[in-house]
Amino acid sequence: MGTRTLPNLRSPLSSPTPPASSPLRNHRWRISPFPSSTRPSRPVRPIECAVRFRPCIDIHKGKVKQIVGSTLRDSTDDASLITNFESDKSPAEFASLYKQDGLTGGHVIMLGADAASQSAARQALRAYPGGLQVGGGINWENAMSYLEEGASHVIVTSYVFSDGQMDLERLKHLVHMIGKQRLILDLSCRKKVTYESYIWNIILNGKYAIVTDRWQKFSDMFLDEQTLEFLATYADEFLVHGVDVEGKG
Repeated sequence: MGTRTLPNLRSPLSSPTPPASSPLRNHRWRISPFPSSTRPSRPVRPIECAVRFRPCIDIHKGKVKQIVGSTLRDSTDDASLITNFESDKSPAEFASLYKQDGLTGGHVIMLGADAASQSAARQALRAYPGGLQVGGGINWENAMSYLEEGASHVIVTSYVFSDGQMDLERLKHLVHMIGKQRLILDLSCRKKVTYESYIWNIILNGKYAIVTDRWQKFSDMFLDEQTLEFLATYADEFLVHGVDVEGKG
């Protein structure tokens, strides 16, 4: 189980957040980086605070867990698995809590293809219809069934990659079947060192490549502005984990 938030862009010069009883509590603040006495005469682009809390339910063998992402493996041997947290509550119980608190846009991730995890994920979706996304082993054969169980979106990675390359035909087929508005692409990434030789100099470049198959396999697609612009035509949202540090904070 984990939480993911956008960075807090709050300026140290901004006014404090109003108390809960204030009518300004839900106002969207536009923050200027300058106090009124020192503002320049030319217009300044304001900074907008846009922090949204999204809950997450990670499921491993039917249980809610928070795992160090880089220790996940395809094998059934969990000897190398590092678990930070395991809850006694079921995924459905967490989903009910999120529904009660009005938290939307969260996701359920199955960290394995076992039947217990699939069953637990479906129970969570039924507990909060339309309030949770679901990912982990999603493909064209099961995507619609998870949507019918109550998922707002399905999250896909490995299915749309083949031998490290984006399989555009699979992606287009999935979009045609369920619609772009219900598809999220998981672009979780790891730093991949590449070598570039210029005569006598060897330069090591660390770029972030999208990883698949429980974050074990590097693809040939790097996470950059061009990639995001291209894939935005096929998905409603992106989900990005920094795998090298996932679960280590």
